[in-house]
Amino acid sequence: MNLDELLVAVRNHPENLSIPASWGQGRACFGGLMAALVHETMCLKVGGDRPVRSLAITFVGPAVPEMPIRFDAEVLREGKAVTTVLGRAVQAGQMVTLVQGSFGESRASEVQVGAGSATPIKPLAEATPELPYIAGVTPAFMRHVSLRWALGGLPFSGNDSREMGGWVRLRDVAKAPLSVGHLLALVDAWPPSVLPILSKPAAGSTLSWTIEFVQPIPEVSTSDWCQYRVETEHAKDGYGHAAARLSSADGRLLALSRQTVTVFA
Repeated sequence: MNLDELLVAVRNHPENLSIPASWGQGRACFGGLMAALVHETMCLKVGGDRPVRSLAITFVGPAVPEMPIRFDAEVLREGKAVTTVLGRAVQAGQMVTLVQGSFGESRASEVQVGAGSATPIKPLAEATPELPYIAGVTPAFMRHVSLRWALGGLPFSGNDSREMGGWVRLRDVAKAPLSVGHLLALVDAWPPSVLPILSKPAAGSTLSWTIEFVQPIPEVSTSDWCQYRVETEHAKDGYGHAAARLSSADGRLLALSRQTVTVFA
């Protein structure tokens, strides 16, 4: 199943969904997919005039592929302009993913500050070749996502740059406007930004993740390449803190992301 098929499946049967092994990331399901599925469930509780503005995501535990997961959501408060929703993914009676979201409708405002253009990175044509999916080497979910490195080093390359990034797009979905679910997968497809600093393989994963979306989402297609750029702001004692942005190929801001990651090295 591709991403779009899973998003449809969770809308139709949120109480019982098994994620295919092709979306694995080590022993767990791909975190970006889990966030997208919980968000989709949350949207069922909110009117279409209130798009998501921000999500705060905690990966409480690993969601195991090929095992049933229950997705649910509840409205914590519905105000005049903003609805606050709590979404959950539960597997075998244990919480695996917890998401708090703020959904807000547009309103008149005197404050108008445009997003700064993305800092240029190496053009797509000059970036590294598209990273292939290699069974047993790259995470299983990489068969669904394309990455091209254009900034910083590859994981475990001993590169001491604070920055990492490049180009990203989905591989196997039909051409359509990018949705929030797509954006979550694109942002989280990148490995923790501290991994290129290491010179040998070690485990690393996202502990918590906050992501904010530009609404309305700029007109970008699922077949278009997007730019991703992340900076490690601090890392010590097995935890790293990083800030990132995802932009369209022509530099329009799509999402702002912050992550706290764990690294076992």
